[in-house]
Amino acid sequence: MTACRLCPRLCGLPRNGNTPCGATEELRIARAALHRWEEPPISGKNGSGAVFFTGCPLRCRYCQNHEISAGLLPGRAVTPEELSQIFFRLIEQGAHNINLVTPTHFVPGIRQALLHKKLPVPVVYNTSGYERAETLKSLEGLVDVYLPDLKYAQPALARDLSGAEDYPETAVKAIQEMLRQAGPPVYDGAGMMTRGVLIRHLILPGHTKNSMAVLERIARDFPGVPVSLMAQYTPWGQAREPGGVPGYPELSRPITRRELHKVQEALFSLNLGGFVQSRKAMGGDFIPAWDMEEPLSEA
Repeated sequence: MTACRLCPRLCGLPRNGNTPCGATEELRIARAALHRWEEPPISGKNGSGAVFFTGCPLRCRYCQNHEISAGLLPGRAVTPEELSQIFFRLIEQGAHNINLVTPTHFVPGIRQALLHKKLPVPVVYNTSGYERAETLKSLEGLVDVYLPDLKYAQPALARDLSGAEDYPETAVKAIQEMLRQAGPPVYDGAGMMTRGVLIRHLILPGHTKNSMAVLERIARDFPGVPVSLMAQYTPWGQAREPGGVPGYPELSRPITRRELHKVQEALFSLNLGGFVQSRKAMGGDFIPAWDMEEPLSEA
């Protein structure tokens, strides 16, 4: 059984479900559907062909996909060939792209699926940002658009909320590799992103200083890369449980208008291009249903 070193945790453990990400040797997906809630150049008119993988190397304590990231739902096992077939079924439904959501711990199988038959639409790699550059290099020429988070600029916050004190520098190095592969943003005539990198940042309640530091880091290290500033934080995972996240009671509430305005002004003052996603997109209604019996559906 393979000892896993795909993510920055370098656990070296057998992929038998006991790794930090919960991965096994099988590819496992929780949902595959047209997804209309991504950024406009990703979702477009028809939707992005989103494939949600189970498990996660980061496992943030407030994760909105907690049920699948924490391994509470097992998902459905597929072979690389079956995954390729799912990609093409999504494309037949009108997907503008194939959107690989939390794919890190399944990169070898995903790579096989992408090599099985060339896709006629862009491939989007949708990630927490906690990536090894060495793993990303194995995808060179197979991924067109990288959609990473840059969650933290403060190591202590990354340690407490995601168990990854090395997150800030690790994510920056990963994004540098993504930029090397995908280059600056490229859009087609309809405004859809066909190549490049788009960085996401979720504002956490009570942590505007972290958000502003993240934006400053993007402006300094990644000039010209668009930013998606996400205001729709919804208490989920441990943040939704009684008692919430110990030491972080603020995570049990949404962000305030004042917090959004403060971070948004920092985005504008740094002349960062991109998007500001509305607070109205918060709430459980915007969290996908996990279709365990049939992983391909329309949404």
